[in-house]
Amino acid sequence: MESHGGTCTQDPRDEVDGVVDWVSPGEFDASFTADMPRLRRRLLALTGNPHDADDLLQETYLRLSRRARARNLTPQQYPYAYACTVALNLLRDSWLHPSRRERTTDRLPEAGWDGGLGTYEASATALALLSTLSPKEAAAVILVDLEGLSHDTAGERLGTHRGTVQRNRMRALAKMRAALAG
Repeated sequence: MESHGGTCTQDPRDEVDGVVDWVSPGEFDASFTADMPRLRRRLLALTGNPHDADDLLQETYLRLSRRARARNLTPQQYPYAYACTVALNLLRDSWLHPSRRERTTDRLPEAGWDGGLGTYEASATALALLSTLSPKEAAAVILVDLEGLSHDTAGERLGTHRGTVQRNRMRALAKMRAALAG
């Protein structure tokens, strides 16, 4: 394949017994790189947004590059026109199917509903960890960490001093961390 001013013409040596050879990935990259500035200007004129034009240019390159690497891309007499056609088809497809377009947002996606499996697994893990603790340690963790009570209020409910609740809670958390790490 020879390149003449941004166009590729078929080299007679590429034809063997009437069968046209495929475009090699290196030939494709060279041809596309030569036509890329012109194609970007065309896409910028069509989209009106440099970011959309660059995205469309990249998608066009990826689509054609995959075909070249899979040896499915035949030599084109006018590679710029062929790349324009592919880019325009991609642009038209994004207009016809807006749901396929990426959308930027400042919000994180909502967590999907897993049927309660995540909540069940968390509860099962918490119960398994609590069962490894002494009753005093488990009570301190449940009252302070799960129910959100202060150390003073938890101490009043358990009939102990706030320091005892803190000590039991700290031992319990250390045991639970060790169980999760091991």
